[in-house]
Amino acid sequence: MILNCIAVDDEPLALGLLCSFIESTPFLHLAGSFSSGVKALEMIHDQQIDLIFLDIQMPDLTGLQLARILDRQPGSAGPRVIFTTAFNNFALEGYKVDALDYLLKPFNYEEFLTAANKAMAYAELLKPAPVQPAASQPAEEDEYIFLKVEYQLVRISTRDILYIEGLKDYAKVYLESTPKPILSLITLKALEQKLSPKSFMRVHRSYIVSLDKVNSVTKNSLNIGDLAITVGEQYKEPFNTYLSKWM
Repeated sequence: MILNCIAVDDEPLALGLLCSFIESTPFLHLAGSFSSGVKALEMIHDQQIDLIFLDIQMPDLTGLQLARILDRQPGSAGPRVIFTTAFNNFALEGYKVDALDYLLKPFNYEEFLTAANKAMAYAELLKPAPVQPAASQPAEEDEYIFLKVEYQLVRISTRDILYIEGLKDYAKVYLESTPKPILSLITLKALEQKLSPKSFMRVHRSYIVSLDKVNSVTKNSLNIGDLAITVGEQYKEPFNTYLSKWM
């Protein structure tokens, strides 16, 4: 698998180094290099680009502005971003626009290759699975989900999930196997779409629960372990349908 890449940096020396690193990496193909985010955006619209090595501080259009433009585009097949910058105070902003990694200048080829390998691992996860012959027993649905935790994609067994708490743009995923929750940059609504409605239910604007982990219910609440979760008004109808199965 080859990733189609572009390099964007307004510093000629930095841009040349990026291009040489890309050309030295067998699974990367350098489709273009630009000193302007505006020019890069034109190519992104015209060609299939998988990965952008993107400087942050540039005239006309900064790297963060370009990443936000790409992030607002519909669909999930757009290019991923690895930021390159001399300033470490942009790390949080890079995380907010879902950057795959953050290279702090000056970086060497080993550091570059580590970031590129993350991009390849991400692309491999998105590849459609090969079609398998029909088995005599149906396979389990939604057995795993992948969540971005810091700058990694973490595989989580859905069977391990107890409940999920939403915190604005973040989600805390509480697991049966560990006392410490996993914090991921994803909205509760987006995470709800990843989970099977047969196994999970949104019961509050801030909570999704694993139905298999519910150990008691009342008219307006449910319990998972020692935690009691109140069912929100807008979620009471599906909850009551679920509750009727307990009667």
